[in-house]
Amino acid sequence: MTSWRKEEIEIADGTKVLAQMPVIVSASRSTDIPAFYSDWFMERLEAGYVKWFNPFNGVPLYVGFKKMRCIVFWSKNPRPMLAHLDALDAICPNYYFQFTLNDYDAERIEPRVPPLDERVETFKQLSERVGKIVSSGGLIR
Repeated sequence: MTSWRKEEIEIADGTKVLAQMPVIVSASRSTDIPAFYSDWFMERLEAGYVKWFNPFNGVPLYVGFKKMRCIVFWSKNPRPMLAHLDALDAICPNYYFQFTLNDYDAERIEPRVPPLDERVETFKQLSERVGKIVSSGGLIR
């Protein structure tokens, strides 16, 4: 079992709490943060922490960003995040996107995902802005 490094942080109301301090933040594997919560995520990065509730026991956890060195975004529609990339570069310049592009338009399986042609255009814009992934797994920036 992994033991997270914890440090005391001060939250907005002045209270001091223990917060996990990950080096790599995996943002949104179960919730598409770039698509639906990009403004909120940037606010939390600027605040320096996020409060998260464990879905199994309801216990709140704090995650601090002081030790963060990389963010991995998981998204089917990172377009809303494009407007935040300059600010993101200033906070944490090491990030990349796991961008899922699939074509379920006709099946209407994913009604909140934009049409494929819009997502392909977003993919092109994102690739031009943040770089390309090499097949060996390296990131070119």
